[in-house]
Amino acid sequence: MLAAAIKSIETIIVDLPTIRPHKLAMHTMQNQTLVIIRVRCEDGIEGIGEATTIGGLAYGNESPDSIKTNIDQHFTPLLLGQDGSNINAAMLRLERSIRGNTFAKSGIETALLDAQGKRLGLAVSELLGGRVRDSLPVAWTLASGDTARDIAEAEQMLDLRRHRIFKLKIGAGDVDRDLAHVIAIKKALGERASVRVDVNQAWDEAVALRACRILGGNGIDLIEQPISRNNRSGMVRLNAMSPAPIMADESIECVEDAFNLAREGAASVFALKIAKNGGPRAVLRTAAIAEAAGIGLYGGTMLEGGIGTLASAHAFLTLNKLSWDTELFGPLLLTEDILREPLEYRDFHLHVSSAPGLGLNLDEERLAFFRRDKSLHCPPFSLRSCACCST
Repeated sequence: MLAAAIKSIETIIVDLPTIRPHKLAMHTMQNQTLVIIRVRCEDGIEGIGEATTIGGLAYGNESPDSIKTNIDQHFTPLLLGQDGSNINAAMLRLERSIRGNTFAKSGIETALLDAQGKRLGLAVSELLGGRVRDSLPVAWTLASGDTARDIAEAEQMLDLRRHRIFKLKIGAGDVDRDLAHVIAIKKALGERASVRVDVNQAWDEAVALRACRILGGNGIDLIEQPISRNNRSGMVRLNAMSPAPIMADESIECVEDAFNLAREGAASVFALKIAKNGGPRAVLRTAAIAEAAGIGLYGGTMLEGGIGTLASAHAFLTLNKLSWDTELFGPLLLTEDILREPLEYRDFHLHVSSAPGLGLNLDEERLAFFRRDKSLHCPPFSLRSCACCST
């Protein structure tokens, strides 16, 4: 048997509370659900991964439940007994047999990278080519919908030196009201902060053209996915006419999408998300396409917890240029986490350790407490007194 053969794969759904509801154009998040993936190998090395979506099936075609089911029933039989140290071969084996499911694939690839980093004593960023920075600027989303409250929150973040890039989720309400809300926040913050908007495909092309001109004329730095991902020609027209750069997000569902968007000139900036590309290695292929086409890069998030955030960060640390920074603030939305040590946010940046693998340790007690199926893992005779089920 191979020394690093994959021995078992465990998937755990974890529900974590958030500091506040998080509003998007298509959904309002009341908490965040993570799928934690534990890949154990014959050499005693365990790799940890995470697959996290936004809003169940409101955002994309995978949900926490489908991710767990597909990994348990389809991914695991393909991977058991395979060489866990050969990440390329393992992921190609999945690609040949399983279409789509990029969130699940990203979680698996992350776990394999974490295990290999631990095995070799190297940080995941070194496995991905080598970091060129040790920290990443991080944006914060202002999502209350109340102008005064959002301004106060932004001022607090500036005072704390935690964020000076702010993104606003708009598109769910009246367009003129949304525009007034955004412009008021930009006016209040002035040149002290970058203000951007994410429309989550909510506008039609005519509305988007008018709104983009108004936003660009009032100092808004970036406009994310203003129209449907399916209206590729409309994205091309908007990108040519908008005074503010247009960023593709939902338009990029795979690496091939990135190539077509670049070829057609449908966006000036790409949002990089490991979950939507199929993993940290896959997202770097999208980044390479963008760089070759002269397209700017932005490190995106699916509001992952600490594991997925670090997986993204290790990939982004290796990029030559990350002109539009990142929005890796997912762990800051959570009131609870399942890691022993929290991620380090200070001086407007996320600072990333160079420890082996992802550089994290699970808190087993908190993982047991927040796992959705926790009662199945308690001794049947002591359910009421079990630490992970007591309230």
